[in-house]
Amino acid sequence: MASTDPLAGIRSILVPVDGSPASIDAVVFACTIAKRNKGKVYAVHVIEVPRAQPLDAELTEEASSGEAVLTGAERAASDSDFRIEGELLQARDAGHAIVDEAMERQVDLILMGAEHKSPLGEYQMSKLTQFVLKSAPCSVWLWRHPVRE
Repeated sequence: MASTDPLAGIRSILVPVDGSPASIDAVVFACTIAKRNKGKVYAVHVIEVPRAQPLDAELTEEASSGEAVLTGAERAASDSDFRIEGELLQARDAGHAIVDEAMERQVDLILMGAEHKSPLGEYQMSKLTQFVLKSAPCSVWLWRHPVRE
């Protein structure tokens, strides 16, 4: 008989982080799942490199900002008494980088934080989130905060 626990078997989780409260909360939730299942959490921050520059261009300002985002994610994990692996990636497209990283690490889950930016009108999912949902080789969960006034 199959397990009815949706968290059972989730041992490796990839969390794309952009520094938003939703992405940091996604890290904390991923740590909770990973602790329970004796798993791992990988946080990634992707720097999108403009086509006019080489892929390995030194983007000092963006790298510094990305490192600060990863430090925030690692701090949130540490506050949850868990250690994550953080990595800064450079790519032409963040969605492809996230999906490629999920494939390479053979994760069970991608857990993405998604901010609801506008209380007016319909919720619009970003192109990044849509691409990951469509292309991921594993389950994808969204952690969306409620609308902020």
